Amino acid sequence: MNPDQRLEALGIVDPASVYWNLSTAALYEEAVARREGTVAVDGPIVCRTGAHTGRSPRDRFLVDEPSSSANIAWGDVNRPIAPDKFEAVHRVVVEHLRGKDLFVQDCYAGADPAYRLPIRVVTERAWHGLFARHMFITEPDRAKLENHRPELTVINAASCHVDPTVHGTNSEVFILLDFSKRLVLIGGTGYAGEIKKSVFTVMNYLLPLRRVMPMHCSANVGAGGDVALFFGLSGTGKTTLSSDPARRLIGDDEHGWSDRGVFNFEGGCYAKMIRLSADAEPQIYATTRRFGTVLENVTVDPVTRQLDLDDDSVTENTRGAYPLSAIDSFVPSGQGGHPPHLIMLTADAFGVLPPIARLTPAGAMYHFLSGYTAKVAGTERGVTTPTATFSTCFGAPFMVWPPMTYASLLGERIAAHGTTAWLVNTGWTGGPFGVGHRMPIAHTRALIAAALGGVLDDVAYETDPVFNVDVPVSCPGVPAEVLRPRQTWANAADYDAQAAKLAAMFARNFEAFAGSATADVVAAGPRAVASA
Repeated sequence: MNPDQRLEALGIVDPASVYWNLSTAALYEEAVARREGTVAVDGPIVCRTGAHTGRSPRDRFLVDEPSSSANIAWGDVNRPIAPDKFEAVHRVVVEHLRGKDLFVQDCYAGADPAYRLPIRVVTERAWHGLFARHMFITEPDRAKLENHRPELTVINAASCHVDPTVHGTNSEVFILLDFSKRLVLIGGTGYAGEIKKSVFTVMNYLLPLRRVMPMHCSANVGAGGDVALFFGLSGTGKTTLSSDPARRLIGDDEHGWSDRGVFNFEGGCYAKMIRLSADAEPQIYATTRRFGTVLENVTVDPVTRQLDLDDDSVTENTRGAYPLSAIDSFVPSGQGGHPPHLIMLTADAFGVLPPIARLTPAGAMYHFLSGYTAKVAGTERGVTTPTATFSTCFGAPFMVWPPMTYASLLGERIAAHGTTAWLVNTGWTGGPFGVGHRMPIAHTRALIAAALGGVLDDVAYETDPVFNVDVPVSCPGVPAEVLRPRQTWANAADYDAQAAKLAAMFARNFEAFAGSATADVVAAGPRAVASA
């Protein structure tokens, strides 16, 4: 091994055995032998993450160090931890790993060779190594692996805990990132998504330094080479809608947009599995019947080994990790050109946003900064009515720089390449959650296909009087009344009151950007309504 392939450089000494760059089959074999998961019918492995079935945002800290401190938007999302506290946790981690078997995966984040980041993921569980192998870009050339020099290392010590009174953490769980050391420490949680999102956070910090726009979005490409981006928070359909049999998938979650075009950060997908449908999401559903797919917290019958994708008894946030090659039609290079279209998805549980609307460039920046969707009753403890959620840049938990840094990069790209932005509501129509119904996925697919295919270029538009967006008056395959949400409500006055309520929420949220956004961006938001 060259010096970069010795764990001693990370402070890790006296491990029992170190398994370097095992194949998918070998990692699968190790995970089963160690009883880390259950093999289900047709071959996926089902693993439990323990008490933590999702991200732990209150346990994530960035080291406050001189090289990056001035660039970071410190606050509730990016919370600081002192360098000496990070070092103390690091000592706990390496001592915890002494005498343990470890799994190492050397891979890349970033499909474009000009911007890719060589990474190393060290885990104490084989299935976490398999997760990393699926999620990141692997190097098939074994000779090149021998000379892999990581520029970022993630150490996942899932069963390691710290003392918050001693180590300055929020709890015994920790997700700590040091940009100067290019080192991530994870412990106290078995949720594999912390690995993925930590790497995404590092890319979100590094790429703007090179004038590259990092994006929490999926991307696909049509037969003519036309790329489309899909922004959206969890539950809006980002993964489902980008996995379109008529288009090839570039990636489902994290991308960069450089002067060369769009490129995927990852080599795999991390899709929600709850209530997955073979009819509505055939490509994703097929991965649950495939060898090597990692399923998190999905219910499996202990006798028949049949999956129950509808069971949310462990968590609503059941997940599946699989390589992009599991999708029938994907782009092996993970790269595409500049997108003619970008789509911002929202699941509006208030039932008042139109199913599709064309945005001006200023409107695109407004809605990018807003990052709106809605939570519905039953998805989280204490949520009994629709609740507006605004996540800046459609990924606030992973953004490091001030929001206008990312918004400005997006605005530059839209202007340079004439990209058309669309706002698509995959949420409710005919009334709010509990009264109306979810927008049929067939209608959403028809609207998106029409937008991407240029069908909506030649139709007439009306400006929504409340939300200040341009709505097409017709679309093939979609009833005309569906395009005007007010007409789908039994009582127009009830619609007006609900629309005014949501418009006021947008305005209150955007007050945080009033001092940094340009006047045209501020004016592109919903209009003030007296009844609000």
